[in-house]
Amino acid sequence: MSRVLLVDDDAELVEMMKEYLRREGFDVETAHDGEEGLRLALGGDFAIAVLDVMLPRLSGIEVLNRLRQKSRMPVLMLTAKGDDIDRIIGLEQGADDYVAKPCTAREITARIRAILRRISSAPEPAGEQPVIAGELCMWPDERRAEWRGQALELTSTEFNLLEVLARNVGRTISKQQLSDEGLGRPQQKFDRSIEVHLSKIREKLGPLDDGRSVIQTVFRQGYQLIRH
Repeated sequence: MSRVLLVDDDAELVEMMKEYLRREGFDVETAHDGEEGLRLALGGDFAIAVLDVMLPRLSGIEVLNRLRQKSRMPVLMLTAKGDDIDRIIGLEQGADDYVAKPCTAREITARIRAILRRISSAPEPAGEQPVIAGELCMWPDERRAEWRGQALELTSTEFNLLEVLARNVGRTISKQQLSDEGLGRPQQKFDRSIEVHLSKIREKLGPLDDGRSVIQTVFRQGYQLIRH
């Protein structure tokens, strides 16, 4: 049974979500402020945290920032409808995805399942070689990656997106395919999640010797992990 940490100061929403998630087979623990949420997140064995941006005592963004200093646990952010700034900041700080409020328990549950499905996908058969694309080496079964021989610290969603690109090195992959395979959901109109996640991955990889990024944007087509 996957354990979910739900952090939100809306008591009515929390109770509704807790009841729904438990009916769907999840074990749920809750917190109503940022400090308590951070304490539980760092001290508990949770599969994922659902974290509201607007929290008392410690904001959701600050909780995420402190959490990412010690943990790569998947985080689904809850943001105000139309609040693109909080959404982008959350993704830049390492959130795996977001849901805009008001939202339904069913929508949040579906997004949780999409994130966990990508993380717990079937491991590679014993003895299968890692995914290698130039100086990038990835072990999907271990959720581990190296770039130029050095360990690469990635969030779960960053790992998913980079794995899709690595398995298709030299080919252009559309945003729709990246969203389907990397985020586990269809691309949404005006959604900048893919761009923000790829920007963070580029930052972690750094430039190639010739100054180019190993992840190239192909105008009106998508993205490509170039052969190097």
